[in-house]
Amino acid sequence: MRLRLSGLSGPFLPSLVLLLNLAPSSAFYLPGVAPTTYAPGDKVPLNVNHVTPGLTNSDTRLHAVLSYGYYHPAFHFCTPPAGATSKSESLGSILFGDRILTSAFELLMGQNETCKVLCEAKKFDMKSAKFVNKRIAQNFNVNLLVDGLPAGQLIQDTATKTEFYSPGFSLGRVGKAGPELNNHYDIVIDYHEVNPTQMRVVAAMVVPRSRADSTMNAEGDQRCGSDSTPAMLAENMDTEVTWTYGVYWRPSKVTWATRWDNYLHVLDPRIHWFSLINSAVIVVFLTGMVGTILLRTLRKDIARYNRLDQVNLDDLTGTSAIDDGVQEDSGWKLVHGDVFRTPSHPLLLSVLLGSGSQLFMMVGTTIIFALLGFLSPSNRGSIGTIVLLLFTVFGFIGGYVSARVYKTFGGEKWKQNIILTPTLIPSVVFAIFFLLNLFIWAKQSSGAVPLTTMIVIVGIWFLITVPLSVLGSWIGFKQTPVQPPVRTNQIPRQIPPSPNYLRPIPSMLLVGILPFGAIFVELYFIMSSIWFSKVYYMFGFLFLCYGLMISTCAAVTILMVYFLLCSENYHWQWRAFFTAGASAGYVFLNALLYWVTKVSLGGLVGNLLYLGYSAVISALFFVLTGTIGFFASWAFVHKIYGSIKID
Repeated sequence: MRLRLSGLSGPFLPSLVLLLNLAPSSAFYLPGVAPTTYAPGDKVPLNVNHVTPGLTNSDTRLHAVLSYGYYHPAFHFCTPPAGATSKSESLGSILFGDRILTSAFELLMGQNETCKVLCEAKKFDMKSAKFVNKRIAQNFNVNLLVDGLPAGQLIQDTATKTEFYSPGFSLGRVGKAGPELNNHYDIVIDYHEVNPTQMRVVAAMVVPRSRADSTMNAEGDQRCGSDSTPAMLAENMDTEVTWTYGVYWRPSKVTWATRWDNYLHVLDPRIHWFSLINSAVIVVFLTGMVGTILLRTLRKDIARYNRLDQVNLDDLTGTSAIDDGVQEDSGWKLVHGDVFRTPSHPLLLSVLLGSGSQLFMMVGTTIIFALLGFLSPSNRGSIGTIVLLLFTVFGFIGGYVSARVYKTFGGEKWKQNIILTPTLIPSVVFAIFFLLNLFIWAKQSSGAVPLTTMIVIVGIWFLITVPLSVLGSWIGFKQTPVQPPVRTNQIPRQIPPSPNYLRPIPSMLLVGILPFGAIFVELYFIMSSIWFSKVYYMFGFLFLCYGLMISTCAAVTILMVYFLLCSENYHWQWRAFFTAGASAGYVFLNALLYWVTKVSLGGLVGNLLYLGYSAVISALFFVLTGTIGFFASWAFVHKIYGSIKID
């Protein structure tokens, strides 16, 4: 993760963009994340993680979403003599599929090993050979961790010609004669010498090779073979494979504090800048339109209405030229007696708004923490852990907002509101997550969340989130409801037919695409990070995109509500929520486009997992953006109707 604190000093977007561009990049580590120092000859830990699907230079499509444990029986990797033991992991790390264990590799600081056999030859039966060959064809990667650093392959960016480490290395490759298993690893480790007796690991790279003639005889003589004879697993007979490795240590001037910089690389940063500039132009344009409405049209309308009140114009039924002008240009005052009428299904709307406020606070706080460097990539799963923690803590916000809105709507089912606010959205998400997890369990994938972890999540939900939400609801119901600036008539006003562009579906399609346009580029990189097991760290761009999305969402929803009120339609509450939330539909369509162009899963389970998780993310995005649009419109409606005189 790169720290760009200087980019926070400017109050305006141009200053932010300029400073983010000029700020030097450096890794940032919290106190307590201390470097490990080794003396020459000390053992350096090399742990193993799950085997994950990835990409190759010749194949840029994802062929699987399920990962497998390193010690899955079909891989026949060598285990330590005393057996592999699990390393402690965070809750977020477990949820994202990390399964870190000890290994049989032996690394001694500063001591090179040109050829070393891990264990006795392993025999691959026909079933295991078919399994491994299929994983090789699907571009699976092996993941090793050296002193907490992912061992990767050296990649060159074709656009900038810079070199960087890509975490993980290929399980094998598909040659002319068939799949070739990489059974020899040349491990190249860079170390920084603090002094002659203190050394620190700053980089780890693996060059995988396929060698069929690697052997170890009865006398212990070890031979690592040659690249001319690749190791290939026969699917019609048993095949013996010997696992070997070499270790090479290189001194480096890179310090421990900046060692992650070699892994965090921006592929073509011009795309990010183009996205930001494009989104900023959209926001400026929309803000200008809203400003025009507020400063010119509305001020003119309000002055006209107040002037007509002063000359005792009793009604606006269209009996004079002045009346016709008022009614035609600014029909929004005509619905002043209905605009604050309680919407249909107020309980459901208030619960969704409470959950949306909870998501809004969670996402914003997570991005800020990540931007300031509190979520270091050295702490695996830290983002997932902080997301769960913040969602739990902000249950108080969700309960308070839901209760306050529901009381303002005049709702009487306060018990149902208190119960549904912390349970409706989380229970639906958890049910889908649990169902998808059953399919992962059935496939014996390491990505399956253990039952104990599921119990922990449910325990956190009921023991922390629910009480905090109930407390927030209790405080919210104790508050006085938000008073509307005008009275509501007893008899609802008849709503005339709306223009086609103000009908629900067309307005959702028109308005929803603009907030999506503010984030679609960053969304692409986030999806690539999730599905291709890459490190995402462009939180400076993400912070700006999130702010632009909020501004765009609020601006376009206010415009839509203004036009809706001018057409004398006062049912704006649900319309504002659904119209702003319609951007989630474009998020799901983008996921479908990604599925068609970047993913080729083949099996039912893989496609089901991809579509299921994409649907959950889109649904949560719908609640989030819908909440932003609603509260922006609510503030707008209160502002304009509080500025006119009503007899």
